[in-house]
Amino acid sequence: MAALNVLSPPHPQTPSFPFLNLNNSFCNGVSNCKFRFLSYSNRFTLHSSPLAMHFSKSGTSAGSGCSWMQESLTCHNASAGNERQRGHLYSVFPAKAAEVSSVQDLYDFICSGPLLNRVGLTPDSIAESIDKWLAYGSHLCRLFQLNELYLNFNQKVRFYHYYIPVFMWCEDQISQHRSGYKEGEDIPPLVIGFSAPQGCGKTTLVFALDYLFRVTGRKSATVSIDDFYLTAQGQAKLREQNPGNALLEYRGNAGSHDLPFSVETLIALNKLTKEGVKMKLPRYDKSAYSGKGDRADSKTWPEVEGPLVAVLFEGWMLGFKPLPVEVVTAVDPQLETVNKNLEAYYDAWDKFIKAWIVIKIKDPTCVYQWRLQAEIAMREAGKPGMSDEEVKDFVSRYLPAYNAYLPTLYSEGPNGSDPDHLLVIEIDEGRNPILAN
Repeated sequence: MAALNVLSPPHPQTPSFPFLNLNNSFCNGVSNCKFRFLSYSNRFTLHSSPLAMHFSKSGTSAGSGCSWMQESLTCHNASAGNERQRGHLYSVFPAKAAEVSSVQDLYDFICSGPLLNRVGLTPDSIAESIDKWLAYGSHLCRLFQLNELYLNFNQKVRFYHYYIPVFMWCEDQISQHRSGYKEGEDIPPLVIGFSAPQGCGKTTLVFALDYLFRVTGRKSATVSIDDFYLTAQGQAKLREQNPGNALLEYRGNAGSHDLPFSVETLIALNKLTKEGVKMKLPRYDKSAYSGKGDRADSKTWPEVEGPLVAVLFEGWMLGFKPLPVEVVTAVDPQLETVNKNLEAYYDAWDKFIKAWIVIKIKDPTCVYQWRLQAEIAMREAGKPGMSDEEVKDFVSRYLPAYNAYLPTLYSEGPNGSDPDHLLVIEIDEGRNPILAN
């Protein structure tokens, strides 16, 4: 399991981390925090490169030894002994000599990422926006309580090869979306769909993106297809109507969602275009009824206020298209009813999504391994977790749909998607992006 997955974040819309209190004594607002590092090593000299030209143009001295860990590009000019900022806050990290990477090192690492071409980034554009990369990296380190001085390789990959490039792609998609409206017009938020198998890290990705929007002064909302599951009573009725169909016995597959409720919610989110306009986001309680689940009490739903720039909508089966019946029944005869139910999902979900991110895996059996890892970690932490056999049974109810629908999703894109607004990210078993074949 990759390093960041041990963080087990709460639902993206309702983070409970104490360090997200932006008014605490340590940091009066994330965007205003400054780190003062007590020692530097690996000081650098920039040579002829896009990054060197960027700093030359911006007036930043290439020989100042500024660390890329310093937030908001506030650099301590060690050679002149001149502190530009008053009232520096000391980091909570150990005050000892550390191997601090240079801006050039970080630039080279970013340029080695597998997603750059797909998200429209070049070495020149990275050099021009390096200040954003530094700020976004610092924000993510703070969010996940990671020591900026000691990021391991997997953590750097997760931030600088995955989360930040995807965030920049989302920013570009939002700019394109907003450019289609005239000045003074109400601009609905861009709904970005995240279609990805269970356990592959999509919830953590959405959590990070939502946080980056907030710390950069923009509002977004997060919803999951899980939030639109039938109530416990509705699921019981579905089970009675489909006796013997294991795929519809519990929540998960097409047919187990309250589609009118999801339409109502997505329409309301599209209307959050002005300040003061608010709504509550539905949430589902998977622990209710001994794990069978039920819609959470509306009193506990988080509230979101406009104007929103984006709605981040994630789910394991977003974008799945109905297939010829003979195709799905060849995978599993029980899929026939699920496939019929899927016909209503485009109008309920997919037509609202104007930009898509598809996280691609080579082998759906990874879902079993990822789920098993999560349950083992929960048991080792003293929390209730499914046994190995229960995990196998749980995942087996989703594998038929993966085997039937993922090939078409990967070859044709999500239902109704535009190739110009589609980002496909292939990940490995460690949940990190890789170069596509």
